[in-house]
Amino acid sequence: MEKKRLSKALAAAGIASRRACEELIFEGRVKVNGQVVIVPQTLVDWESDRITVDEAPVRAEEKKVYYALNKPTGYICSSTRLGRKKIVLDLFEGLGERLFTVGRLDKDTEGLLIVTNDGRFANQVIHPSSNIIKEYIVKTAQEITPEYLEALSQGARVDEKWVRPVSVAKVRKGTFRICLKEGRKHEVRIIAERARLKVLELRRIRIGSLLLGSLPIGEYRPLTEKEKAGLLEGKKKPGKPA
Repeated sequence: MEKKRLSKALAAAGIASRRACEELIFEGRVKVNGQVVIVPQTLVDWESDRITVDEAPVRAEEKKVYYALNKPTGYICSSTRLGRKKIVLDLFEGLGERLFTVGRLDKDTEGLLIVTNDGRFANQVIHPSSNIIKEYIVKTAQEITPEYLEALSQGARVDEKWVRPVSVAKVRKGTFRICLKEGRKHEVRIIAERARLKVLELRRIRIGSLLLGSLPIGEYRPLTEKEKAGLLEGKKKPGKPA
């Protein structure tokens, strides 16, 4: 069997995205034949090498699966449970694959989330070079005036970088639509806070060409081949309303 880089082998086995697998390796949580390996480029093969993560054996590559989930509030995007907190993977209980989320939504945000066991696909979707637009609907405590829209369009500093939306538009009295491509933690909430808006509800409705549509909250469905291809092709025009 052809040897693969350790990080790539772990991602293909559904442990996490390639980037997250590299972090596991750097943290010393991965062993090959009983020895801790901290170099992601280490070559391994499934026939002759025994690979473990946190002492748990890793199975060889699984059949790849891809799901669109309408994430409810109250769930965190993590593969590891912290105390009694609910995690997104609880919604997939009973499935045999080792799944993980492609990117994250914070605990208080609902809406579209991709869940898979394909690390290569996940890495392609979340990599900054993909320039995939994410679209959100935000309900606020204030009426959205032109002044608020102007403030929102200026963006905000997030993680030491200034993030500016691709587009912002009023939907109704206290609701606006915002499109971004940065993918930084809490970016929508930070931009709204800088505009002096209080966020009551936040929902993601689009990732690139993939739409949330009428998928019930807390439910998931498989992605079609066309949807998977569309995500990677990035054909959706920036800022185009869903």
